[in-house]
Amino acid sequence: MQPHPRIIGFLGQALNHEYCAIQQYLTQASLCTLWGLGDWAGSFRHEAREELGHADLLNQRLLRIGMAPSAGTLRPPRPGRDLDEMLRQDADLEQAAVDLYAEAAACAARLRDHETAALFDRLRADEEEHLRHLEGLRAGLAGRR
Repeated sequence: MQPHPRIIGFLGQALNHEYCAIQQYLTQASLCTLWGLGDWAGSFRHEAREELGHADLLNQRLLRIGMAPSAGTLRPPRPGRDLDEMLRQDADLEQAAVDLYAEAAACAARLRDHETAALFDRLRADEEEHLRHLEGLRAGLAGRR
């Protein structure tokens, strides 16, 4: 059965979003390395690896439904000028992912593509956890000022 064009569109948007997140987190990790903030660099690299895992899941789903993965054009990273700005930018990025995956899961469920809906629900839950983690980091950073 040919996948619905809306499902293909959401999978492409999701893949693009994940690659943008990888690029942003790796850029932030590099900046932190340059600033001598090795622990923060490691944390951002860890986030990039998690997003890479999400991209892999999306690639696999696209291949399973007979589509070639394509992320399109990536937007430039928004690394931030300091840690607080980085974490704010990342929270915005993660919130956008939560919103995208919620909409995509609902659409897939309406179209009775339960496997894709489950994937989007899993990704949404992961991104919600990332968002909570970032909010905790921001609170901890604010408490040290």
